Parts: sequence; C-alpha cells; structure tokens
Amino acid sequence: MLENIKRFDMALKPKRQKLTQLIKILTRGDIKKHKQKLTKVNMDGIKPPYLLLCNHNSFYDFKVESLATYPMKSNYVIAIDGFIKREWLLRMIGGICKRKFTNDIILPKQLKEVIKNKDIAVIYPEARYSLCGTQSVLPDSLAKLVRYLDVPVVTLICHGNHVCFPFYNIKDHKMKGLEAEMTCIISKEEAKTLPYDEIMNRINEKFVYDDFKWQKENNIICNYPKRAEGLHKPLYKCPNCLTEYEMSSSGTILKCNHCHKEWEMTELGELKALEGKTEFSHIPDWYEWERDCVRKEVDEGKYYFKSKVRIDSLPNAKGYIDLGMGELIHDINGFKLTGSYKGEDFTVELNAKSTYSVHVEYEYLAKFGDCVDLNTLNDTLYVYPKDCLFSVTKIALATEEIYRFLNKE
Repeated sequence: MLENIKRFDMALKPKRQKLTQLIKILTRGDIKKHKQKLTKVNMDGIKPPYLLLCNHNSFYDFKVESLATYPMKSNYVIAIDGFIKREWLLRMIGGICKRKFTNDIILPKQLKEVIKNKDIAVIYPEARYSLCGTQSVLPDSLAKLVRYLDVPVVTLICHGNHVCFPFYNIKDHKMKGLEAEMTCIISKEEAKTLPYDEIMNRINEKFVYDDFKWQKENNIICNYPKRAEGLHKPLYKCPNCLTEYEMSSSGTILKCNHCHKEWEMTELGELKALEGKTEFSHIPDWYEWERDCVRKEVDEGKYYFKSKVRIDSLPNAKGYIDLGMGELIHDINGFKLTGSYKGEDFTVELNAKSTYSVHVEYEYLAKFGDCVDLNTLNDTLYVYPKDCLFSVTKIALATEEIYRFLNKE
C-alpha cells in the first residue's frame, strides 16, 4: 500500500534549536495571562544535557516548557501530524518526528545526538493529551532510555492545563494561577546504577496528577459558560441507566439522552446531579468507573468492536491521503484494519500484547468526527468509525485493559 509514496525521513538528525528568543517572546503573553507559576525542586547545579519528561494535557504545555528551560536549547519529540505543511519550522525549533506508540530504534539514537550537543531532550512520554486530566500509562522502555542516555532525568509536571484547555473542548477557559513543578528525580550517577524497576518507580511516582482535584483544592474558579461542552466524549456511559454512547453536553450541562438525567458542571470543576443522586462528583472517578466496566468486559471475554471506517493515511508531512472506506475490528487479538486502495487490498494489524495504548482524537480537525490513530513504523492511519454508535474513549480504555490482561503475569 502506497509503496511509491515517499515516507517521512525519521532518521534525519535533529537540528539544534533556533529561534529560542522568538519562542520566548511568542509564549510570554499566554504565560502572563494565566499567571503561570513555576517551582523548581532539586535543580541546583542541573544544567544541560539532561532528559526532560513532561506530562501532557494541552498545547499550552509546550509554552510552560519554554518558560522552564529558557534560555537553554531543547529538542522535542513531536508526533508526525505536528509537522504537516510546516516541517521546516518544526525542524528549526528542534522537533524530532515520532509515530505514536511504536517501538523504533531510531529515536534513542536521535536523542543521544541531542545529548552530544549538550542540549535538553524533551519527551512527553504519555504520547497523548490526557482525556480527563489524570496520568496515562507510561512505557517501561523509559528506564532503558534513561540508562542509554546516561544523563540526569528531570520531570515537568503541569497542574491546571487540562481544566483550562481540556482535550474535549480545547478553547482557552481563561483560568489563572496555573502551576508547574520542575524536579530532578535521577542524577547522572543514578542513571548509570539504579535498577530499571527503580528508575520506573521514580518516574511513575512523579507522573501522578489530577487537574480536577488540583482545581478544587486550590479554589481555582472557571466561569467559562461552555465549560461542560464536549465532556460527553470522555464520559460516554451513563452511571444512572448504564447506557453507552447516548451522552451529550452543552453549556454547563452533561446529559444522558436515554434516561434524561442531567448533571451540572460547577465553577470548581465538579459534577452535581440536577435531580437525584450524584453518582460521581469528581470527573476522573466517572472515567475510572468506565475503565472498570471495560476491564470487566475484557476479563469476561465480551469486549468486541467492529465498524465500517473511513481511513486517512499520513505517510509524510505533505498531508493526508484518502484511502476510502474499510473495516476495523478491535478485540482480544488487537486491531485489524482492512480496506482497498486503487484496486489493491490491504490489511494492517497491531498485536494486542505489544500495544499498551492507542491515541484517539475528538472531532479531529473538524473533518470527519472522532478517530483512532493506528501507527506502524512507516505510516499513521486515522480511522473514523461510521454508521454505528461508538466511543473512541472506550476503544482507548479497552486497548490498555487488553494489554493488561494479556501481560498481567
């Protein structure tokens, strides 16, 4: 499939960051507007080169990172869709292209090049925006990367970016008092000597966050009048009648169109039932309940998804190629995508045992609705289910739970 199409050059050496001063100027306005706070912990004497691991809630994360590391130079691992029609710009600011959730041997070598340049290697290891303001699963391969790079490890954990720019409704909610903590968690000496499991324990301990809990504890008000719009994307299942895929949202209201129960999203980011019991006032609790429901389906062998899909391919930074309609199956075996392009049948399969997570998009580019990103080393496929009720959030949860089930021993 698409054999004659030139692929993105993943092996191209990263360029040292240029326009550092311009980046600072362009981000300064938003940083001031949101009264961004930055706290540095255990950073005395820490200078590049080092590995910087950041949590991921919105594009605003990059602006916080630029504040935290200025005036030093950084190189960023960025998904291929960030390079579309602007590869030259992403290269100039230090971008390194990566296809999400793929295991390739090129990226570590590129990051090693960054370290040789005595710069900062920046990774967002969750590889996607958080769906509800809490941490996502991290790959165990991070520990091997730490050992390979042989430099200090620093984390940058932002608080409030999700509630201000939620993935389900990315417009600026104009909140103030956002916070971030920059912490050195592993020294250069420890990077050489710590066991792999201890390296992962230190990283996982720092990657624990909850933006909605942070908002309430810090009394951060959000009076954005459409703050609940899009919330039905992550919260796709009604806890009152247990119906899936019939939730909707508008203004400050989340609603089940099956049983007609409604919840109001307060200015402190909590949910309150307009009538009857409030099943989950804390939004991440609702999300984790959905995970538990999916986990039960997986454990009992009941999870199965099949749909007609529209398929777009992104082989390089020039843009998408319409591959037409196909079929997607997702089950205990993983993903199986089939279709036909210019008379040639194709099949793409991702094995469940090695697919620990998957990236999804809500209303991607305002084109064809919600989609699932399936990545191989040579291609990124944007898959849009059609003619059925579905939730890409459930597909993402199921991917993680199937991986857990198959690898639990």
